[in-house]
Amino acid sequence: MRKERVESRPDISETQGILRPWPEVFAASRVTTLVATWFGAGLLPVAPGTWGSLAAIPIAHLVVTIWGVWALVGVALAVTLVGVHAAGETARLRGIGDPPEVVVDEVAGQSIALLPVYALVPPGATVVRIGAVLLAFALFRALDAWKPGPIGALERLPGGWGVMMDDVLAGAVAGALAGAALLLAR
Repeated sequence: MRKERVESRPDISETQGILRPWPEVFAASRVTTLVATWFGAGLLPVAPGTWGSLAAIPIAHLVVTIWGVWALVGVALAVTLVGVHAAGETARLRGIGDPPEVVVDEVAGQSIALLPVYALVPPGATVVRIGAVLLAFALFRALDAWKPGPIGALERLPGGWGVMMDDVLAGAVAGALAGAALLLAR
């Protein structure tokens, strides 16, 4: 189930086939919906998953700059765990399995994809770091859209787990590929 398609999953919604408007979803669970849409980034027009991934980049950079790479590990883990609940509940309230506007999964996946970049590229190597961030972004977006093999299979997990885990694995694979490219380029 790609974000670009609107499909229903019976394990998420009791209101199968009834698409609730966003104002009703926000009214039912304001904080959860804010987290799920990553504070509105997912509500931006055209390609909400890309907006969610882009929103993760400055946050990751700020976290690493202030607290280091291990803090980004903690942020990625926290966003993933909170995202399971937020994505599942928001999808249930909205009435579809994986609403395109729910982008907390992209934030988690992109944060994971950036881990090797920040671990392997020193802060002073600005041009290399920017290039590596762009590579991790492009790899993550490609894997998230394509969903090869086990990445796509994870979407079948129940509730918020299915929304989140495909992006977590896509982020891990994108990060591994970006990290390998950086190591080969040394």
